[in-house]
Amino acid sequence: MKTAESATSEVGLAWFKSSYSGAEGGQCVEVAAASNAVLVRDSKHSTGPVLALGPNAWAEFVRQAARG
Repeated sequence: MKTAESATSEVGLAWFKSSYSGAEGGQCVEVAAASNAVLVRDSKHSTGPVLALGPNAWAEFVRQAARG
């Protein structure tokens, strides 16, 4: 099982901010693709906790989010 700590130690992660995040700050989410996981973090706290989701969990999250 890949932990968030081991996933975030991967070199060269490219973090992408949600297109729903405004320029004025607020509630911003960033995601990065790591091997075997999608990482999610709060963009205002980039050194804070990271949630690591497996591919199936990420796909279900996206499906549910799209439903509103």
